[in-house]
Amino acid sequence: MQLTSGDRTPFLFKSLLVLLFVSIQGFAYSQVIVPADSLKEDSLRIKPLKAQKPADNINNQYDFGDLLRNILHPKKEADTLHKGSGITVVPNIAANPTIGGQLGIKAVAGKKLGNDPNTLFSIAATSASITTKGILFFYVNHNIFTPGNKWNFQGNLVASKTVTPDYGLGIGRKFTGSGPDSVLADPTHKVYPIHSHYYNIREKVYKRVAKHLFVGAGLSFEIRRQITLSDTVDNATPSSVYNNKHGLPQGHYSANGFLFNVEYITRDNPNRAYKGIYFDAGIRVNQTWIGSTKNSAQITSDFRKYFSLSAADPEMVLAFWNWGSYLVGGTIPFLELPGTARDGTFRSGRGYTAQYFKGTQFNDTEAELRFPIMANKFLSGVVFGNLQTGNDEHGTKLFQQFQPGYGGGLRVLFNKATRTNLALDYAFGKFGNKGFFLNLNETF
Repeated sequence: MQLTSGDRTPFLFKSLLVLLFVSIQGFAYSQVIVPADSLKEDSLRIKPLKAQKPADNINNQYDFGDLLRNILHPKKEADTLHKGSGITVVPNIAANPTIGGQLGIKAVAGKKLGNDPNTLFSIAATSASITTKGILFFYVNHNIFTPGNKWNFQGNLVASKTVTPDYGLGIGRKFTGSGPDSVLADPTHKVYPIHSHYYNIREKVYKRVAKHLFVGAGLSFEIRRQITLSDTVDNATPSSVYNNKHGLPQGHYSANGFLFNVEYITRDNPNRAYKGIYFDAGIRVNQTWIGSTKNSAQITSDFRKYFSLSAADPEMVLAFWNWGSYLVGGTIPFLELPGTARDGTFRSGRGYTAQYFKGTQFNDTEAELRFPIMANKFLSGVVFGNLQTGNDEHGTKLFQQFQPGYGGGLRVLFNKATRTNLALDYAFGKFGNKGFFLNLNETF
């Protein structure tokens, strides 16, 4: 049932209680992981108010800023010309057996450069957190578009003392072998925590070459030091078996490489698109002569398509996503292998812990139906499903075995000017996997 403005007073207090409950209960499978390859999911294009359809007029919407104003200044008249701030700040609260309890803060800020109305917003973001198990995490990201989108600069800086769960290599296909091969496949799905210090410096420069089309190149340095495993000699964990098999050191590595990408964008808003396409394809080439532990070459692809199902409610959207990463030569360190939640935004495969499945070849396909719950758009809902597939070193090929995930969730409108949502999902997978996933903005 949708609420009208006449129902606002009781709704405000109920919504606040719901929001507080969400913040406290956002636990289970949240992970301390590296941030997105870029802030493409946070950059946006905002149409002038005069060009907006009545159904998409932000003055008819109600976001978290409106809620705070009504609580703190209940007699203050709403600003009918409210455009909203480009800054969103949310707490970073999570908990699970691997990381313990986590407390931190996330912030995203945006500004359009120049006067060209087609220029995408430039975005900067930062996050800092600490957990009860001594895990520290900090990053700063940027995604800058020059006037007219002639140039786009994307990059991030990461420093963390972190833990990564090790569930073995493969897509969960039954394996009946023994010895190190059985340990690497991890048929019992036992988790082995890997502690390490992680650092990443990444920068890419894109040049617009045609309408909606960009080409880019850059460098990425990913360094892990002080890696602590449960075992380093006797092949007792999947990662130690993999490292011994591929000639990788157990306690450290570097994955330093060149990035080459092509990008095509027609979606109307990367935060929460109603329509359009996003496509990115690239190749990463790691080279020992710039400090990489091993040489390798990977091809990546990311395709997203959005269909608005209602002219009256453009927020009702059917969205599709396919992401893949494929090793074409060389060796990738174990923790850099593509897998669950290893996409550019680290959100794929809801229903499973990050890196629950992994392989040298990996593909994830997802579909999601998004719909408004309240007439003022403060609360929305989603239902979704996904299929993951990958190879292993025991004969399983890509697209031979699939693992499903599914679930639903709520969205709280945090910033109506930028379509920024607080996303709370509950998802289910196989092998007993299930849990809450708390994020800022849509999964894709």
